[in-house]
Amino acid sequence: RNTVRFTPRQVEAIRSGMQPGLTLIVGPPGTGKTDVAVQIIANLYHANPGQRTLIITHSNQALNDIFTKIASLDVDERHLIRLGRGEELLEMDTDFSRQGRVDYMLLLRMRALDRIERLATAMGVDRPPAQKFTCETARYFYLQHVLSRWEEYCARFGIHEGGDAAAPKSETGDGSGAAMADAFPFAAFFDEEAGKGASAAAMPRGGSRAEVAAAARAMFGELRSAFDDVEACAPFETLRTMQLRGHYLVTRHARIVAMTCTHAALKRDELVRIGFKYDNIVMEEAAQILEVETLIPMLLQDHRDGCRLKRVCMIGDHNQLPPVVKNMAFQRYSRLDQSLFTRFVRLGVPRIELDVQGRARSEIADLYRWRYGRLGDLPHVAADSRFSLANPGFAFTHQFIDVADLNGVGESSPTPYFYQNLAEAEYIAAAYMFMRLRGYPKERISILTTYNGQKALLRDVIRQRCEWAVGAPAHITTVDHFQGQQNDYVLLSLVRTRAVGHIRDVRRLVVALSRARLGLYVFGRRSLFENCFELTPAFRQLLGRAPDRLALAPAEAYPPARPCAVLLPAGGVVEIANLAHMQQLVQGIATASVAASREAWEAHAATALVTVPPDVHPGERDRDAVGAVLDDADGQEDPALGKEEADGENEPQDDEGGADDDDSASDSGESDGESEDEDE
Repeated sequence: RNTVRFTPRQVEAIRSGMQPGLTLIVGPPGTGKTDVAVQIIANLYHANPGQRTLIITHSNQALNDIFTKIASLDVDERHLIRLGRGEELLEMDTDFSRQGRVDYMLLLRMRALDRIERLATAMGVDRPPAQKFTCETARYFYLQHVLSRWEEYCARFGIHEGGDAAAPKSETGDGSGAAMADAFPFAAFFDEEAGKGASAAAMPRGGSRAEVAAAARAMFGELRSAFDDVEACAPFETLRTMQLRGHYLVTRHARIVAMTCTHAALKRDELVRIGFKYDNIVMEEAAQILEVETLIPMLLQDHRDGCRLKRVCMIGDHNQLPPVVKNMAFQRYSRLDQSLFTRFVRLGVPRIELDVQGRARSEIADLYRWRYGRLGDLPHVAADSRFSLANPGFAFTHQFIDVADLNGVGESSPTPYFYQNLAEAEYIAAAYMFMRLRGYPKERISILTTYNGQKALLRDVIRQRCEWAVGAPAHITTVDHFQGQQNDYVLLSLVRTRAVGHIRDVRRLVVALSRARLGLYVFGRRSLFENCFELTPAFRQLLGRAPDRLALAPAEAYPPARPCAVLLPAGGVVEIANLAHMQQLVQGIATASVAASREAWEAHAATALVTVPPDVHPGERDRDAVGAVLDDADGQEDPALGKEEADGENEPQDDEGGADDDDSASDSGESDGESEDEDE
């Protein structure tokens, strides 16, 4: 549950999204776009029981984020369905695919009929012992035996459905609470259910008339819900094939249907053919969706029978990355990379702009705040201890590190447009190793880069240098692929040393700088990027607050304890001169950690009278010792992390990589093969 209240601008966006017509919501990084979308969907679900809402996103990761949050609200799970291949990425125990939902409804039918069987037995209804209930016979049983007895009981004791208390219809002497409890026609059934622990309802035998009447209404409501379940499952009993059941689930039963824009395009003909209808569309990541992919979800129903579409809510950020068009001619001269969301913004369509962020430290948000004009911080950014404590082992919360050539080589390109930078990859691997040795959990660290070639190189270097001892970080991926996600600490590689490359696109820079919450460390060539006019506002702040040499405090360890306002002593800060210096420092820390762990292990073995087997290789023993140290570090609990995340205002944190649709035609959101800027 959200612990931070919605801001006035978010409330305005939610209210507007519930109104008929078009709603545009512009959300800068960390302003809670996903939470606004989830609240709009939940409100529409509860306010319009007869309407169906379609959720559309660009990527599977964003769709799963929204779907997970909706499922955690007070929305009946039988009304949810998630279409497409990304359903297996949902971090939930429940299967929300079409097959999973059909299986759930059949299981619900079986459980409801089994309970009705027990009810009939407890009521002493005369019926053949071999005859089992079906949905049809359960409906007749309800009308003939259950409802009739309930109405007779209500008439006898003057119980009204909406009344707070009961008044006897006539003074016949049997209107006491005890008499009402004894006369309840389903008392035997609920006594048996309570004995099995299958029901929490209980009849207060010695209670007053009002208490007994309230308990009777609650018990009958519980029975009625079982028959309501049977009524909802009746079509799944009549329809015999899985395909027909799946079609009924999508077209008649589900009230919240989620899919990616790619799945909508691939399955449009099928959805129109089976008669899919919907009333509302909520489109997240709208600024990343091609214009034609935006229009297709609006045409998933046959309009010859009349259009049911009442609301279209588009949520996105045109200041972040646009849709991917890999054909450069179409991109540059036909403007196919302009989304319909961006077109609406350019044409001046009224929109609501979210104006406060709750994701990152204020000083990190300053790196991209200039792009949005009036982007402020939520009060909890200043009050929360997570943002007020410094990053252990680092002198600064964010820093640009100037990386020199390695053996005279900066950027390289083994194949055309497959850009790599070995010096930056080695430097980032050493920085990651330093963080792990200082106790940082690997799940809270992400390594980003701007090119696929560097991503491949980083994965190789991390695998060779770090993974065997300290594990891999949560993500090693590209900036484009990581849009919409976040992590506490981000190590960013800019790769290029000869030309600025496509980071010159300010939208990509905004995405790169806005992924970190607590720590951002950028590795690149200062002389190249500080002279790029388009990047000046961000790099002026990035280079103006700290030196371009990585400043470390090796004596500190995770979890955070030092307030940001407390300056480190002069002798406690080490400025890293170059890559060799960084590797020497990390090697020294690792050697000391291994030695300390070895001593502790041998002391424990001696105490337990256990000797180290002579066939154990020293390297394996050292590796096990390092792993033990890091396992202990991973087990430490950050005291500030005990507080619940401010999901009402923050973007979701994802534990998995942001894999796009397996059936997506524009999968990754970036390409090393795309043409570079004119300076190349």
